[in-house]
Amino acid sequence: MHEAHDGQSKAVVQFFEKFLGTVRFGNDPFAPILGYRNLVQGNVTINRVYYIEGLNHNLFSVGQFCDADLEVAFKKSTCFVRDLQGNDLFIGNRGTDLYTISHQELTSSTPLCLMANATPTQAWLWHRRLSHLNFDYINPLSKKDIMIGLPKLKYVKDQLCSSCELSKAKRSSFKS
Repeated sequence: MHEAHDGQSKAVVQFFEKFLGTVRFGNDPFAPILGYRNLVQGNVTINRVYYIEGLNHNLFSVGQFCDADLEVAFKKSTCFVRDLQGNDLFIGNRGTDLYTISHQELTSSTPLCLMANATPTQAWLWHRRLSHLNFDYINPLSKKDIMIGLPKLKYVKDQLCSSCELSKAKRSSFKS
């Protein structure tokens, strides 16, 4: 574990040096995860922000924002991280397939990155696991902690599920 003071505040940043595995990039190379730190921005804490060798950025997933009760919205060239009241906490800009939050947005001294082509979100994973259950039903299950193992997140339908769309398609009758 390393402790360092960031340049803009008096907060202590703790870096936990530990090999945690590897990450795979879109063009197939692997890089080791050499440690992590917890990012504190005001009263929000993002846990286990990974440091990847050779990336020169801290890496975290959209799920980490969701775990901190934040919402993430993506537009064509911009990404917004908001609290549950809708206030923008971070704004990122899109490169090729990567959204980057500049260090001016944060009290940290290095930029943070969001992967644009991430695996399906937890919301869609649980939608499929629950036999394509409507999000309006998944949210109360999560909020009231009715189902064991279902993460306490806000499940948002951001697109139409192709399987659900197909199941609702009209079928023409057979001609005899």
